[in-house]
Amino acid sequence: MTEELLAAALVRKLKRRGLTVATAESITGGGLAEAITAISGASAVYLGGHIVYSDQTKVKLLAVPKRVLNKESAVSEPVARQMAEEVRRTFAADYGIATTGVAGPGRAYGQKAGTVWIAVASKRETVAICLDLRGTRSEVRHATIESAIASFERILTP
Repeated sequence: MTEELLAAALVRKLKRRGLTVATAESITGGGLAEAITAISGASAVYLGGHIVYSDQTKVKLLAVPKRVLNKESAVSEPVARQMAEEVRRTFAADYGIATTGVAGPGRAYGQKAGTVWIAVASKRETVAICLDLRGTRSEVRHATIESAIASFERILTP
């Protein structure tokens, strides 16, 4: 399924349930927000987001502790979880989605290209998923967007 079809299904489901979402993006650089907001009617469910490409921005805008970044790195489960939880709280959304990882072409943060963490946070719980993607930088970024939308949609399915 393409990004557009996935995003359209997600927006429809959120609208039907009266739910909202906000995004915190590193690896996807705003691509996740763009995919969601490209869908007509997204303004009813998408509240906003932060692009936090640098570690200092993660600390400043999403309260990611420096000690966690130093110990775990920006490409880790604890950072993805904190990003999703804080963006949800900041925007007072029902859900927060976060993406962080290494798009490539080379290694970063001690991780190989294609290592990605996605987290989805609600008031009740936070779910984090690690992906091991292959492809060019662009392919990894688009696969991350598709995976984030599809994972969130699955979480919403009772």
